[in-house]
Amino acid sequence: MALFKKDPLQIITFSSYGTPTHLYIRGRALEDENIDLTKRGFFSLLRNTWKRFETDEIAHTKLKIKLPNDTFLYVTTDKKGYFKLKAEVPNLNDLTNSEGWLQYEISYEDPQPGRVINNDNRFAGEMLIPSETSKFGVCSDIDDTILHTGVTSFLKLKLVFNTFFKNVMKRSPLEGAASFYQLLHLGKTGEDANPIFYVSHSPWNLYRYLALFLKEQTFPKGPVLLRDFPKPFSKKDSSEKPQKQKEIIDILTTYPNMQFILIGDSGEHDADIYIEIAEAFPKRIKAIYLRSVKHKKKMLRIQGIFDSYNKVPTLLVKSSEEAIEHATAQEFIAAPKL
Repeated sequence: MALFKKDPLQIITFSSYGTPTHLYIRGRALEDENIDLTKRGFFSLLRNTWKRFETDEIAHTKLKIKLPNDTFLYVTTDKKGYFKLKAEVPNLNDLTNSEGWLQYEISYEDPQPGRVINNDNRFAGEMLIPSETSKFGVCSDIDDTILHTGVTSFLKLKLVFNTFFKNVMKRSPLEGAASFYQLLHLGKTGEDANPIFYVSHSPWNLYRYLALFLKEQTFPKGPVLLRDFPKPFSKKDSSEKPQKQKEIIDILTTYPNMQFILIGDSGEHDADIYIEIAEAFPKRIKAIYLRSVKHKKKMLRIQGIFDSYNKVPTLLVKSSEEAIEHATAQEFIAAPKL
């Protein structure tokens, strides 16, 4: 009988963002496959990778959200177990901690006959409401921007190996990246608490993996925004904007009075996406930083784009030191202590 025993249930919440009057919560309800991200060894990593993508989601079930002031809200999962709640709720900033994080609790509301639910059916989540002291926000890519991935490698073989067969504790951040992001978070005064939004093309299946990496490498805490895993062989509408671009546009729309710094890499299409965003949101983008990747053809293309664009400060950087020097000169950050 043990062979047919079902896994216990869990709810994974994705860190999100909102305003003093707008609640935005998202996550996924699914079976707990008991994935241990600290495991090492090829077969353990292979097994974890399989578990992350072979999910048993809990579809069309009702969930209950409890805010710190005992306000209750409800949301229903979709066919893949995902849920997303956007609601107008007054005075949410009264419920945040000193860093602007609103902590909530979520649970299964519908009966789950014969199923064990982890954590006594109480799962924690967080939503960021940027501080009033914030001077600007930062939208940053993850792959090859702060995390060595190998997205430009032949057939993306390094990307596959690093993402699926490398322990998260062994992943390397780009040198100096965490320090640069901490300086951006602290801002010119050292107390600005500028929000950092991590926006990646990676699927939601990698959320906990990437969130743990950011925490372990001491990057500033911020919402991590990924995408749904694409269907095999599905055709994409050529007129549809990339998910990363749509996420950044949503962030800029949510905070209409906030300027932003955009950070990415020269390996994919960040230059095109970021300049298109800068054009659509005049005077909202303070600077664009792209990290250089080891791909001569792509580098030449990006440099050509940047050389002909002068509406927003743009910089193709080889190191975090270059970015820090530029950000200091622009008075985005305080001069780092030597």
